Amino acid sequence: MRLITALFALLSLWIGGLTPSHAAAASGAAESAARITVATRILPPMVVENGGKLSGFSIDLWDEIAARLGLQFEYKVNPDVRALLQSLRNNEAQVGIAAISITSARTEEFDFSQPMLSAGLQILVRHQGDGSGQSPLRDLLGLLFSWTSLTWLGIAVLMVIIPAHLVWWVERKDPEGIVTSTRYFPGIFQALYWAFATLATQADSAPRHWVARIITVVWMFMALVFVALYTAQLAATLTVAQIGGGINGPEDLVGRRVGVTKGSTAAATVEKLGARAVEVARIDEAFDALERKDVDAVVFDSPVLMYYAANEGKGKASVLGAPFIKEDYGIAFPRKGADTLRNKVDTTLLKMREDGSYQRIYDKWFGKK
Repeated sequence: MRLITALFALLSLWIGGLTPSHAAAASGAAESAARITVATRILPPMVVENGGKLSGFSIDLWDEIAARLGLQFEYKVNPDVRALLQSLRNNEAQVGIAAISITSARTEEFDFSQPMLSAGLQILVRHQGDGSGQSPLRDLLGLLFSWTSLTWLGIAVLMVIIPAHLVWWVERKDPEGIVTSTRYFPGIFQALYWAFATLATQADSAPRHWVARIITVVWMFMALVFVALYTAQLAATLTVAQIGGGINGPEDLVGRRVGVTKGSTAAATVEKLGARAVEVARIDEAFDALERKDVDAVVFDSPVLMYYAANEGKGKASVLGAPFIKEDYGIAFPRKGADTLRNKVDTTLLKMREDGSYQRIYDKWFGKK
């Protein structure tokens, strides 16, 4: 009986020693065989859809990573970045890749790989070109009836009223003066004509009374300063309008209507700049709004804007300068349970940079540096 008990105990220890290793092997096999879901969104050149087939920088990059890791996966296309991140929150996807900016707020909810691309936010405006297709007459009329011109015209009217009334009051008592009537009407019209003529060029007659002559000298000096300022303002307004609709950098976005996508880092940045964010679901809607002049500019990820300006938007839109806010894009993972996969992805990304495969994918979509 003791012998049977001892053999049974020995057999239990042997089985117990093998079970953990067998379970680990089975778990590893299940992990490698399981298909994972990769959340993405259409965003050329990061993600391009053509005939139901996905391509683009992000797609080529992930395809290479997955091939090296032996991962089985399927893509889940989301309408925007908010939906993409929500699919990670709900564990509907195990990986997110497109143009996902790595921000402090997002790192509190998600894990990110090392940066897969360094870019940032840029500004897209309607293309002004080299003047071809522009009408000089239209530019002149637009300038003359612009808010700036009307404002300065209002200032001129207010300025003219004062010396005109002073000269009328003094000259109306002089029979040889420029005001031939002692009555307010039509005497004030004669004084106003003199004041406007002095402002524009030089009046064909001068007041006779010595007080009126002093007023004339002061008024001529003020008119000279006013005309110089007015001319400079009109020239500056016309020049700015021809080189980008008055937007030359982020500081010019204050009070402007700027197209952004919902939930993007661009939307938050535009509001901080004091601009009026016009949120749309997809970036191509913002491009259409810019062409229709529903917005004054579009702020979005630099690679996307440059790709649009060089392709569909060629001749219609231009990208201003360099990115005014630097951003890194990463591959996103759910906060819990993705450490192993994220570490493998990071290691693979480093190897791809070292062996030149990353650079080949970069050059394919963005050109050689």
